Amino acid sequence: MASPNALLVMGVSGSGKSTVGTLLSSQDRIPWLCNLHDILQRDVASGQHVILACSALKKVYRDILIQGKDGAPLKCDESGKEEKLAEVKLLVVHLTGSFEVISGRLLKRKGHFMSPELLQSQFDTLEPPSAPENFIQISVDKNLSEIIATIIETLK
Repeated sequence: MASPNALLVMGVSGSGKSTVGTLLSSQDRIPWLCNLHDILQRDVASGQHVILACSALKKVYRDILIQGKDGAPLKCDESGKEEKLAEVKLLVVHLTGSFEVISGRLLKRKGHFMSPELLQSQFDTLEPPSAPENFIQISVDKNLSEIIATIIETLK
């Protein structure tokens, strides 16, 4: 796969998605994911590098982020003429940790509540990335500088 032009930082709540995403630069899920796909595609088409932090716990959600809802590489413009869309080459960064580690991190948070039951449901829902997805898996047991260094090294 060519060098990615978009990055998805994924994992269950408390794994560090927002923090990692920031350091690197009640809606229905499907329309929301389609909106995120459109943003990714627009920014990639304009030559920007994109960092997105999103749970994306299921493979189908990640597929929508990459391909859109219909998976079509073509779009009709205002005149009805088909135009080829920019390809989103997404590298999925899966931040992983045990239930105990993640729940411990959540308990230390201020202003962000996630009950153990809700966290367990996220672990139950999680479909970890696998081939042929373009992904890396990084343990949240590493410190932030190690996590960032691993991601940057993978992007080279």
